[in-house]
Amino acid sequence: MSFGTFLEKNISFLLFQFFLCFLIFLTFFLLEISFMFTLLLILLIALFTFIYLCCIYFSKKKKALQIINSCNDLEEKYYISEMLHKDDSIEGYPYYYVLKEACKAMNDKISNIEKNERDYEEYIESFAHEIKTPIAAISLYAENKEDETLKYEIRKIEEYVEQILYYARSDTAEKDYFVKKIKLNEIIHPLILKNKDVLLNNHIKLNVHDLEVLVYTDEKWLSFMISQILNNAIKYLDKDKKEIEIYSEVKDNQVVLVILDNGCGIRASDAPRVFDKGFTGSNRKREYATGIGLYLVKKLSEKLDIKVSIDSKYQEYTKVSFVFPKSKFHDEVQNS
Repeated sequence: MSFGTFLEKNISFLLFQFFLCFLIFLTFFLLEISFMFTLLLILLIALFTFIYLCCIYFSKKKKALQIINSCNDLEEKYYISEMLHKDDSIEGYPYYYVLKEACKAMNDKISNIEKNERDYEEYIESFAHEIKTPIAAISLYAENKEDETLKYEIRKIEEYVEQILYYARSDTAEKDYFVKKIKLNEIIHPLILKNKDVLLNNHIKLNVHDLEVLVYTDEKWLSFMISQILNNAIKYLDKDKKEIEIYSEVKDNQVVLVILDNGCGIRASDAPRVFDKGFTGSNRKREYATGIGLYLVKKLSEKLDIKVSIDSKYQEYTKVSFVFPKSKFHDEVQNS
């Protein structure tokens, strides 16, 4: 609030002071007191009034700035009422009371929303774990019958269930992961074995090399992210000669894991949106796409401090890179 605005807010006080000065002048004039003395007295009253108003203005401005700074420093700004000192003045107390009650109602609502989210997450996790039993039974039946079509559909169901589970956990991923030292081949090879049937049935040439590299990460979460990229690569291979290359390289003391396929690629217009939730692209097969896989990869990678990027040329290739943060383990690899 500017000083001019402050004076406008206190116009009644100023009018009272003006009326008081007029009464003093009139009284002294009637009593025939010296005009200079009367004028000096009125000027002193005006000066003290101005000084008083300035003190009040700067005091209130300082208090307002303290409140603003306290609010800016808070991550959860709905707790601001807990930072304010109680104002018992006739003017300030109603605002203090209203803010206190509003923040309390907001905190209660947020607590209720958080509880509902926890209940939802627990239900989804329970559902995902429980449904694995009938899926395993159907999978065993398909193995015994050697039904490749049924096995393929079961594999898709398993992928979707896994996506549901990780989606439910994605907002609280930091509570569920454990960062440790691990070699990339210890994550990649189990994924290849898991997908061996679809790789063989689709005659996909797989070139895997240079994965004897140590990184700092959570094995389970990274395995899920890589599986999403690998599944996408498999789905969108549209050439007669299908190829996927997986390798790592060390750049500037950082480990980069690369998954490169020669599939349909991504249009340049779609590239900026590939990590958006629900985005399926304009050139991909709609029946395959959910728009969730890459969104989860990006979201989880940020929590693990892994940079994920996609480089693609339409109808030629798609290259996905995982850049792991610097750590002492890169030096261990070089010295081993």
